[in-house]
Formats: sequence, C-alpha cells, structure tokens
Amino acid sequence: MIKQTTNAGSGAGKDSSKTQTQAQGADAKKALLKDIRVKWGKFTELEVSNLKNNDDLVSHVVARYGLDKAQAQRDVDALRAGRNI
Repeated sequence: MIKQTTNAGSGAGKDSSKTQTQAQGADAKKALLKDIRVKWGKFTELEVSNLKNNDDLVSHVVARYGLDKAQAQRDVDALRAGRNI
C-alpha cells in the first residue's frame, strides 16, 4: 500500500502568517506615528500620516521646529528606536 501525500492547505498557513506579519507591521507603524504626534505636537494628524520615510520626518522636524538637521536626526533616531515609517 502506497501512502499518498498532498499539499492541499499548505499555502493557507503561509497566507495566514503573512497576514499576521502585515498586521503587526501596521500596528507598529500606528504606534510610531502616535509617538511622533506626542513628541512633536505641532504636527497635524494628516501631516504625520503623510510622512513617507524617516528622512521626510527629519525634514519636517527641521522646518517646523527650526532645529538643525543633525539635531533633528538625533531626535528622530531616538524616537524611532529602530522602527521605520
């Protein structure tokens, strides 16, 4: 007797873990954007949600708060703590 194996359903686990990873990434981004709003209260929610990347945040901090770029970069890096927009 030969036992047959199938791959039916094996893709479902991959899709589930991918969806879970995407959800975790979205939650992490929401938390980072909230932290940005708390630290730099002059930004509107729309401005924060429209940030494209970390450099964009640095540019906005420089423009809005009048910091030099090096200081803004240090502040952004400290707040991000390894997280990316």
